[in-house]
Amino acid sequence: MNITYVEYPKCTTCKRGKKWLEEHNFSFQERNIKEKNPTVEELKHWHQLSKLPLKRFFNTSGMVYRELDLKNKLFNMSEEEQFTLLASDGMLVKRPIIVTDTTVLVGMKEKEWEEALL
Repeated sequence: MNITYVEYPKCTTCKRGKKWLEEHNFSFQERNIKEKNPTVEELKHWHQLSKLPLKRFFNTSGMVYRELDLKNKLFNMSEEEQFTLLASDGMLVKRPIIVTDTTVLVGMKEKEWEEALL
C-alpha cells in the first residue's frame, strides 16, 4: 500500500500519528504541508476519496483559521472558494492526512486509522 503522510513536523498530533504508523510497520512518504501546500486538484481528489464534509479539512484550531474569522465566513463561501483558500496556506489544512490509493484519512483518529489500514 502506498501511503503519503501529510504533516506539519512540529505538530504534536502529527508526531503521534507518525509514531503510530511506525509502530504498525507501515512504510510511508512524508510530506511537509507547510513546505508543499496541497493543490486545489489534490484537495478535491482527497475530499472525494475521504467522503468527509469539506469543513473537516480545515484546521479549525489553527491561528490562521481564527485570524481569518473562518468560523463565521465558511458557510457563505462556495466549495470552489474553500478549496482555493485551503490550497493557499497549508496551515489552514487539518493534519495529519493519510493518503492512499483508495482512501484519505484526516486528523489523528486511531479507531478510523485501524479500521482503514489494519
